[in-house]
Amino acid sequence: MKVILTEKITKLGNIGDCVEVKTGFARNYLLPNNKAMRWTKENVALFEAKKAEIVARHENAKKTAESKVDAVKNAKLYMIRQAGDTGQLYGSVSSRDIARELKAVAGVDVESAQVMLGSPIKSVGVFDTKIALHPDVVVDVKIYVAQSSDEINALVAGKKLTFGTKKVEEEKAEEKKEEVKAEEATEEKADEKAEKTAAKKATKKSKAE
Repeated sequence: MKVILTEKITKLGNIGDCVEVKTGFARNYLLPNNKAMRWTKENVALFEAKKAEIVARHENAKKTAESKVDAVKNAKLYMIRQAGDTGQLYGSVSSRDIARELKAVAGVDVESAQVMLGSPIKSVGVFDTKIALHPDVVVDVKIYVAQSSDEINALVAGKKLTFGTKKVEEEKAEEKKEEVKAEEATEEKADEKAEKTAAKKATKKSKAE
């Protein structure tokens, strides 16, 4: 279907461009959201008559989007999900989930289509994506996905998470380190006590002589 764009659409065209798109895309997205007009001679004339108004509306929308950039950049997009022993999620994190979280933590309302995620996230980790607040205002963000707040904090600190057998081995190694530290501390206390006892005996002996 041939349409006249009334908004700049990323990877499609600028305001006023006449482009060919799939009929479903036009009917389900572009036309009902007033992002385009069906191409006809009448609509071409109508667009030209309203072009200044449409461009002004576009610029206002851009300014509104720019005012939200800092809020999006500073948003802590932490997604806590259940996962298996290999770090694979029981389910996934979708563009809709991210849009909902952005609204919750930053008060910025976006549609899932504005989250340029691509494929849903299906594992624990840190993921880069973009939020298109406007075709000309795109913000880079990071998505942190983990099973708990502690794991989220570890990811934010740049640490790698371990799972399954490796995780158990590391936990055991950490426990062993703690045990060794405790034993060393106990031995140091015993040595200090022995030294103090010996010093007291030496003092008493010296006084007796």
